[in-house]
Amino acid sequence: MTNPDAPYHAHIYYDPAERPAAAALRDRFGQDPAILFVGAMTDGAAGPHPIAQYEVHFLARSQVAVVAAIKATGLRALVHPLTDDDLADHTTLAHWIGEPVVLDVTVLDPPGVNQGVPRFGISDF
Repeated sequence: MTNPDAPYHAHIYYDPAERPAAAALRDRFGQDPAILFVGAMTDGAAGPHPIAQYEVHFLARSQVAVVAAIKATGLRALVHPLTDDDLADHTTLAHWIGEPVVLDVTVLDPPGVNQGVPRFGISDF
């Protein structure tokens, strides 16, 4: 069983036509006390993500509610834990909602050197 305090991320993807739905979901997440961080909408490629997306951070205990909220919008998303293995987080440990996006995994940190939190300047976990 997953530790209920384990950190998780969701990357919510959108195209220009989906941007209003993505922004509305982002606003809802911003009002949800279970969401620890809501990232800026990035309208282009960023890191391993080749298309527009933003991320939200939450604890494992909120995963079911976060996934349900994303599914209700019809948007695509990648939901994954935040471990010390960035590659596994975005691949083998990840769960896709909707059609997967081909990620550029060459930019991910090697196992044991996850710079995710320091790289983004976020210390919410």
